[in-house]
Amino acid sequence: MTEVHLVEHAPAKVVSLPDAAGRALAASKIVDAVPDPYEPALWRLRAGSKVGAVALDVPGGETVRLRITPKVPIERLFFLLGYSLDPRGWRDGAVDAAGHDELLPAFAHAVERQTDQALRQGLLQGYRPTEATAFVVRGRIREAEQIRRRFGAPLPVEIAYDEFTTDIAENRILRAGVERLLRLPGVPRAVRTRLMHQRARLGDATPLVRGQAVPGWQPNRLNARYHHALHLAGLVLDGASAEHLPGGLRMNGFLFDMNKVFEDFVCVALREALTAYGGHATLQARNIHLDEGGAIRMRPDLVWYGESGVPLAVADAKYKAGRPQGYPDADLYQMLAYCTSLGLKNGHLVYAKGNAPHAGHMVRHSGIVLHQHALDLGQAPSVLLSAVSALTVSMVRP
Repeated sequence: MTEVHLVEHAPAKVVSLPDAAGRALAASKIVDAVPDPYEPALWRLRAGSKVGAVALDVPGGETVRLRITPKVPIERLFFLLGYSLDPRGWRDGAVDAAGHDELLPAFAHAVERQTDQALRQGLLQGYRPTEATAFVVRGRIREAEQIRRRFGAPLPVEIAYDEFTTDIAENRILRAGVERLLRLPGVPRAVRTRLMHQRARLGDATPLVRGQAVPGWQPNRLNARYHHALHLAGLVLDGASAEHLPGGLRMNGFLFDMNKVFEDFVCVALREALTAYGGHATLQARNIHLDEGGAIRMRPDLVWYGESGVPLAVADAKYKAGRPQGYPDADLYQMLAYCTSLGLKNGHLVYAKGNAPHAGHMVRHSGIVLHQHALDLGQAPSVLLSAVSALTVSMVRP
């Protein structure tokens, strides 16, 4: 087995890989993979914005395990992910990474601990719509089905009723998250043992079939003790992937795209901070077009509207690696298009801290100012949220 450890956006690493594995990594776009121009058995691998763990099974060869560590501490990544899902209920230190500096072991530990806490009072029960054939009427009779199947016979009866059971969406999601982690290589043995115990506790919940959609759930007072565990299990299911590649290759992974993690956090944090100023913020705003004919569609990450529905501010989040020459001009062109279509004089680009401090660019002959802000993700969550609040002040009062 070959193990490769990369760091997000770090310089390329030269490693020895089977040709089939190298080509599979190149095709997967998980990392930048190119063959070494001088040594045929070597590949140059460079991690981009995806972080996590991947196992690549090569037929007739050894398994290649790829681990990509994020630049931000694991605890901070937990906060960014959790806050995006539940800004009012998530707090710093809501989950314990147990000192793991690798993403998969830390997530496996956190999911197991949160699942254990959720189940300490027993499995949550709820009502599940159920259809059945019976000799005793329970609930209501499905008249159409009775006629179609029984041709007027009185028994048995086609009925529908609400069953009070533990086989509900919340428990099915927790079981699916636990089982997904148990199928991934790289989970520490001690954590794996505890995950197997949690799976046994959730044995009455129907397992999800591969390809089946994750059931929906709504946070409420009754399932409050499940919230953190459900959020983490959902992240596991969203970030996990199993893919069959050409040539009999199989890739099994658990990955996050830091572009989306950063974008989701910035947009949700800005939306929460803007509530103090009235109006409403829309994420991934639709029905915005650059041209009068409505042929060129655009989707800003966040648009803040006033009480009357008039756009008041626009922002876009960009998670990019720092470059000596600064951030690409294409970001400014894109924001200029947003401001033009929305009729705004100020646009805001929000980056993860790199090599560009806050800057404002006055666009010639337009009066539009394009602002570039940088957030330091290495700061404590309270400091980071304060920085977002300060950013909203500049958006509200340019």
